[in-house]
Parts: sequence; C-alpha cells; structure tokens
Amino acid sequence: MVTQLRELEVDAITRGHLQKGLESLRDEFAGIFSPETIERFMAESLDALRDSRLKDFVPLFVHRFARERLRALGQVEGTITKQVPEVLFVCVQNAGRSQMAAALLDHFADGRVHVRSAGSDPSDRINPDVIVAMSELGIDIGKEFPKPMTDEVVQAADAVITMGCGDACPIYPGKRYEDWVVDDPTEADLDGVRRIRDDIAERVRRLLDETVPA
Repeated sequence: MVTQLRELEVDAITRGHLQKGLESLRDEFAGIFSPETIERFMAESLDALRDSRLKDFVPLFVHRFARERLRALGQVEGTITKQVPEVLFVCVQNAGRSQMAAALLDHFADGRVHVRSAGSDPSDRINPDVIVAMSELGIDIGKEFPKPMTDEVVQAADAVITMGCGDACPIYPGKRYEDWVVDDPTEADLDGVRRIRDDIAERVRRLLDETVPA
C-alpha cells in the first residue's frame, strides 16, 4: 500500500478505490511526474475533500481533483501542452456561482476552452437549487463537487474570474483577471437562482466571444 495514503484514516473499501485511482494516474502521467508526486497529490486531494457529504463518491472526486491539479501543474511547468485557453472561475463555496459559470462556459464553448472552478472556502456539496436551475437548461452538474482553490490551477489559467471571494485569489502577471458582481445563490430561492443563472450566462457568452472570437 502506498505510504502517504496509508497515513490517512480511510476504510478498506475506500482505500482500494483510491489505490485504483492512484494506479490510473501513475499510468496517465508516467514520464511527466514521479510516482511520489502523484501519490502526494492524491493524499492532499483526499484530505481536502474528506468532508464531502457524498461519501460514496469521495474516491472518484479525489481522482478527478488530483488529475486536474496534475494537469494544471504540467501546464505550468511546460510538460503538458495547452490545446485551448484555460479559464478558472472562483467563488467562496464553489457550490453555486463558479459551478454555474464553469458549466455554462463549457457548454457554450463546445471544446474551444477548458474550464475549471474552485472555491476560497468550499462547501461540502453543490447547492441543490443550482443543480435544478442548470438542469432546466439541459446541463447536469449533479456529479460535480466543491473543491478548494490551489496554486497550480490559478497559475495554469489564462483568465481568472472571481465572484465574491475578495482578495483570496493570488495575482500572477500575464493573466486576465475579472471580478463579476453576481448575487449569491445561497441567499436566493429557486426563482432567484434562475435569475443569477441567466445573469451569469450573459457574462459567460461575452467572455467566450472575447476569449475565442468566432
């Protein structure tokens, strides 16, 4: 059993799923990162997501989170080539605004942009009304999960869009930074969430036109 994962207290079934995820990442990133680096990212990602309410999906979330972080690190270090512009959306909980923005941009861009989202103080689940409001547009974010903002993800982004998280996001030269003043879905009912969704959709369309002109 891997050393760093062994030091974290998880049950045997979860540990088995994590081991399979680790082996998958080792295969994917062979020759790019050392096994020790990949294991460290898995362990850190598990520690960051251990409070998720969706306990049955934690190993899957950990694998996905570690994979995104490793890809971002590879882009920063130049060992993984960027195929399209990278956009990062950040809000406080990564449970509403940034999740909607990321899903909408991914939907509108149709592969022309790669999107990530994060939270300065992530929640333990996606806002249920946000899931409903997005499903009304045919966009399923029910399998997404709040995740913390990490340095390599910020560094890998070409554009960083913040919503309500103040100065929590580090500033790196050569990037586009915008702060969108958007209402918080946690303070709204479902109709209010729909209005926030539509507001974000208009902003996302403009961002896409500016990032990848037709």
